[in-house]
Amino acid sequence: MPSSRFLAAKMVEPLKWSEVQAIAELGSGTGAITHFIQEQLTGQTKVVLFEMDKRMRNNLTAQYPDFKCYSNAYQLIKRMNENNIDQFDCILSGLPFFNFTSEMRNKLLNQITEALKPGGIFIAFQYSLQMKRQLEESFTIEKIDFVPFNFPPAFVYTCRKK
Repeated sequence: MPSSRFLAAKMVEPLKWSEVQAIAELGSGTGAITHFIQEQLTGQTKVVLFEMDKRMRNNLTAQYPDFKCYSNAYQLIKRMNENNIDQFDCILSGLPFFNFTSEMRNKLLNQITEALKPGGIFIAFQYSLQMKRQLEESFTIEKIDFVPFNFPPAFVYTCRKK
């Protein structure tokens, strides 16, 4: 199911959009959060989307032609470099981290950490608090919001790169 507008709004709420020059969204899906990103953009902000599902990726590409869209979030650093982005100000994620093997999860979190600028923000929604301990290893968790008006209800982690 697509993310609710309540979840999408909570995901973008902490960002100071006037300071966002480059942003990535991992697991863009149907574009529920992407829509909120587009509404907030200012100036020449670079947006890079990642979605594994080919049909959804094609829909995203058609709906957001100014955004770069790729299939594999494990290529975050490669795609960042291809788009002449030094580092991301923010990375948003709807990926179900706890469904990944620990090796896959570690690889992705390492790329996210490397891709974010110092003090950059990582915002991820999850359906449990199981990722809290692992996220605390690389980030300062500024807050965790509970969004009951989503199916299923979700937790939004707002993290800052140490």
